[in-house]
Amino acid sequence: MNLTAHKTVHIIAVPMDLGASRRGTDMGPSALRIAGLGAAIRGMGYQLAREQDINVPAMETHSSEDSDARFKPQILSVCTTLAGRVKEIMGSGEFPLVIGGDHSIAMGTVAGAAAHFRDAGEEMGLIWFDAHGDMNVPGVSPSGNIHGMPLAHLLGRGDPDLAGILGFSPKVNPKNVALIGIRDIDSGERKIIRESGIHVFTMRDIDEIGMAKVARQAMEIVTAGTGGFHVSFDVDGCDPSVIPGSGTLVHGGIRFREAHLLLEYCADSHKMTSMEVVELNPFLDQGNVSAERTLHLITSALGKSII
Repeated sequence: MNLTAHKTVHIIAVPMDLGASRRGTDMGPSALRIAGLGAAIRGMGYQLAREQDINVPAMETHSSEDSDARFKPQILSVCTTLAGRVKEIMGSGEFPLVIGGDHSIAMGTVAGAAAHFRDAGEEMGLIWFDAHGDMNVPGVSPSGNIHGMPLAHLLGRGDPDLAGILGFSPKVNPKNVALIGIRDIDSGERKIIRESGIHVFTMRDIDEIGMAKVARQAMEIVTAGTGGFHVSFDVDGCDPSVIPGSGTLVHGGIRFREAHLLLEYCADSHKMTSMEVVELNPFLDQGNVSAERTLHLITSALGKSII
């Protein structure tokens, strides 16, 4: 499945901020809708399926009893529902575009995509665009916030329930995972990243060899022996001067044009089969500029070209 063969995009909004310390990512989907996401996708010639929201409980209505994995039962429930919807959408030949929401939702999105490929006897690739490693696990994470743990669980580490969404683990082979843009790693997860076997492109790598070479290498990694790949795009991978509206800002990040280039390579490959955008926080933004710029990045991933 790729966007040249299937022209229907299915937007799923997951308004969740249970996985983060700072509130507000639950309004990320609304910010993208206000920026005109649906109209922009239609304007590119795609059919747009009826949009869907995944129901997410409010933080105030629940207490977090596990300091090592805060709001785990609620996050697990949301991600399990999301995984089922993503699998169903991909099975119908549509392209799921998931808009969040904090990065913990990736455990659901990727689980659903991986289940789709698993049923077809195929593996999937994964591009993880982020300032952070997201490779903490309960008991190692200094905060207990699950949005810092999703990649570890997708690789089969950490909490068995979170790792086992839809009944199998791991979801991806580390040899087909490219983590791009990291520059802020917790001390405990550094060892986990080194041992994991995934391919890591830090900001130093991008500075030294350039985004074009990083993107080409990433395409080779995520398409080698796979049926396609998913893009998990955390907006904090971009420099705060580009995307100020996020609660986990780290200076010295990827520039706007570099982010476009990476996503243009994803589109050119014709093997990107799903995408999610996370950690957009309009309460920390400046006139919705972050949502508007994120919208432009999404259209690059969907194949919008300069000429």
